[in-house]
Amino acid sequence: MTEDLTPAEAYAAARARNADQATALAPFREMYEFGLDPFQIEACQALEAGKGVLVAAPTGSGKTIVGEFAVHLALTQGRKCFYTTPIKALSNQKYADLVKRYGPDKVGLLTGDNSVNGDAPIVVMTTEVLRNMLYAGSQALSGLGYVVMDEVHYLSDRFRGAVWEEVIIHLPASVTLVSLSATVSNAEEFGDWLDTVRGDTEVIVSESRPVPLWQHVLAGRRMYDLFEEETDHGGRGASRREVNPDLLRLARTENQRTYNPRDRRRGKMVREADRERERRQRSRIWTPGRPEVIDRLDNEGLLPAITFIFSRAGCEAAVQQCLYAGLRLNDDEGRSRVREIVEARTAAIPDEDLHVLGYYEWLEALERGIAAHHAGMLPTFKEVVEELFVRGLVKAVFATETLALGINMPARSVVLEKLVKWNGEQHADITPGEYTQLTGRAGRRGIDVEGHAVVLWQRGLDPDHLAGLAGTRTYPLRSSFRPSYNMAVNLVEQFGRHRSRELLETSFAQFQADRSVVGISRQVQRNEEGLDGYREGMTCHLGDFEEYALLRRDLKDRETELAKQGAAQRRAQAAASLEKLKPGDVIHVPTGKFAGLALVLDPGIPAGRTNGHRGFEHHDGPRPLVLTAERQVKRLASIDFPVPVEALERMRIPRTFNPRSPQSRRDLASALRSKAGHINPDRRRKQRSGAADDREIARLRTAIRAHPCHGCDEREDHARWAERYHRLQRDTKQLERRIEGRTNTIARTFDRIVALLTELDYLRGDDVTDNGKRLARLYGELDLLASECLREGVWEGLAPAELAACVSALVYEARQADDAVAPKVPGGAAKAALAEMVHIWGRLDALEEEFKINQAEGVGQREPDLGFAWAAYQWASDKSLDEVLREAEMPAGDFVRWCKQVIDVLGQIAAAAPKENSTVAKNARKAVDALLRGVVAYSSVG
Repeated sequence: MTEDLTPAEAYAAARARNADQATALAPFREMYEFGLDPFQIEACQALEAGKGVLVAAPTGSGKTIVGEFAVHLALTQGRKCFYTTPIKALSNQKYADLVKRYGPDKVGLLTGDNSVNGDAPIVVMTTEVLRNMLYAGSQALSGLGYVVMDEVHYLSDRFRGAVWEEVIIHLPASVTLVSLSATVSNAEEFGDWLDTVRGDTEVIVSESRPVPLWQHVLAGRRMYDLFEEETDHGGRGASRREVNPDLLRLARTENQRTYNPRDRRRGKMVREADRERERRQRSRIWTPGRPEVIDRLDNEGLLPAITFIFSRAGCEAAVQQCLYAGLRLNDDEGRSRVREIVEARTAAIPDEDLHVLGYYEWLEALERGIAAHHAGMLPTFKEVVEELFVRGLVKAVFATETLALGINMPARSVVLEKLVKWNGEQHADITPGEYTQLTGRAGRRGIDVEGHAVVLWQRGLDPDHLAGLAGTRTYPLRSSFRPSYNMAVNLVEQFGRHRSRELLETSFAQFQADRSVVGISRQVQRNEEGLDGYREGMTCHLGDFEEYALLRRDLKDRETELAKQGAAQRRAQAAASLEKLKPGDVIHVPTGKFAGLALVLDPGIPAGRTNGHRGFEHHDGPRPLVLTAERQVKRLASIDFPVPVEALERMRIPRTFNPRSPQSRRDLASALRSKAGHINPDRRRKQRSGAADDREIARLRTAIRAHPCHGCDEREDHARWAERYHRLQRDTKQLERRIEGRTNTIARTFDRIVALLTELDYLRGDDVTDNGKRLARLYGELDLLASECLREGVWEGLAPAELAACVSALVYEARQADDAVAPKVPGGAAKAALAEMVHIWGRLDALEEEFKINQAEGVGQREPDLGFAWAAYQWASDKSLDEVLREAEMPAGDFVRWCKQVIDVLGQIAAAAPKENSTVAKNARKAVDALLRGVVAYSSVG
């Protein structure tokens, strides 16, 4: 090629090569065995030019290369680089990677659990640690040149997302920010905000996967391609991908098999034909079992695989099912290596604890190449699974979706059992963003030619819906930023109230809110133009038609209100009559599917079991269980009784009556018809309408008839224009309220928080009191409650184990609310202190309501949860792991995680507590030592 260049072109090329060699990027590129992708080069060049960068790229595309270049630049320039991650496991992983490259002297680690070489030029840390440094004005910030924020899309997280924005806003202007994000659909909007608050920021978006991804559906014995022709292999190619017609045909066939009640009338021949067709279909289509799926992937060379199951119990059950099925994915050499690695990594755990942790069953599965991975596992066990998977010694992992959050565990294939998961409130479809995050694990760069995403066939699966999930590559980044009490005192201390308010107005949350207002404002302008037209259309030559229309509307509203009151009154009377029913009452069901004569078996009021049927909670009134004259036993609802009901007769229900027995029902129904079949229920006379005697309705009707516009020939035409005017005016006012609600929302919330803190003497104008300075050291959801407990001496005199129990209530949140059983708590002083904490929270809750601080908006103090108090007390009292876990009924991983969070808050309390005339600081440190033992202390680095 060089012979074809002119002398001028050859000279220019040589100059370009020399210029490239003179950059910091050239030696950095030589550290990697593979060439950098265009988006990586573009981002690195922008960094070297002194710009901040936002890199949005798919999972596994190598965006961390850009973060590593920031580390390289910092070392080259003699400056510091902080590399932040959202979770400790990622911090540990990145620390190990950087130590391997630069050596342990140049790399440090700061997480809630570990502090290693914190003064090093490169420090890996969780984002919260950096936020705390910024508020504390830490000396470690001097000389800081670069901050890498890995997984920056975490700022959407409703619980922790605000921390990312706090860091971005408060970092010194001299620091260059490197933001690494998953592919989000509004990267440009996020980049515009970064440009506003951080200065010149380059936005680099890459949507192409480094390894092509093929999408499949596994149904029965057949693996269907989701798309007929995947020309862009899961990227955003120009060609349109069509859903596989075979898959669509399969779904249609399945839908036709769905039971239709009308088929009951079509006779025995049709039912036999349906059953025969279903038998034939079932021989071809089913949802494969978990061992069957792994065996199939193994035979087709698609292992290692991660199967996402949205349930911890499901992950553990899947491992057991594979063991029972006799699956073995490792040879003898692989099994020996697994045992060697596992025994080395778990050598520090005592034998009695290993037994409690299910070590031997876990090891047996690992030796076969099979493992579970979820938050309920001991952190050491999870780390071992990750290491063995990366080494190729574990080939099938059953994981919850938490594995998708940044952990470096790429696989050849990803399997999704279902497209529905429990989101904490209900079962909901997974979003395109979640689907992308999960399937992004498929395809190992430099190892696999292609990755595979396999969705298991489930009854009712819609291929078009799945194609939509697979084809939508991005999801929007939405700010979850809200001011907190701790944030408020820290900001006021550093900047004063006015400047703090201005800083909060620069948040991404307010940036998005202000942008959304622009479109609404335009709609308001269009509506106002429409109102002018409607006002002209309803103009009447006889008088003020707007006034006349208002009278008509007031009349209609009053009639509607009275009708609702009448209906509510009738429902209340009907509910009251149902509460008087007793077993053996014969009633007449007035409406509904089971209208007619019925015998009350159970009035449906108390909980418990009656006549073999479960009692029901009666949120909608009593739900009587009845036997109808047609021999049916049914639980009725209040909707079946629009009018009050009375007992027509009484009958004795035989003690031997069994509602499940057809003969029992037949005999009792026959007795019912004999006893009361001749009784005709009283027909209730229709009550006089409340509107007939209402003075306001009479006044409005008189005013309407007397109005000049009432006699207009075009009255109804004008009325139609008036109705349109009213509807549009109502919509416009709603839009104006939305604009008002979105403008300065963050600052208004901050003002309310500041007002409450002033009331409690944490702030006095721009001055932070001693109470406020204590609050500034307490980070967490219940920061104000913790500060109030310190101020009022609630924890004074508590033993270390008792203090650990009390502090656990500040951090613990049960996965599922269980109000049925009061949690077990320690007795004595700890019990009194916990009761006082709940009392203080009640006072704060009332104060928040007074100052309009709303927990639903993510601001304020939730109620302390005492569910971990006994476990924390027992562990800090040196009880065995077996005893503590058995009584807590909690997985080891959850137990360790909550203990570490309690330890973290105890450390904050030790720093914030009074140094004189107080036992809290000393006992908090002792409580940390008491908790940090055994499995809780087994936190590894690297």
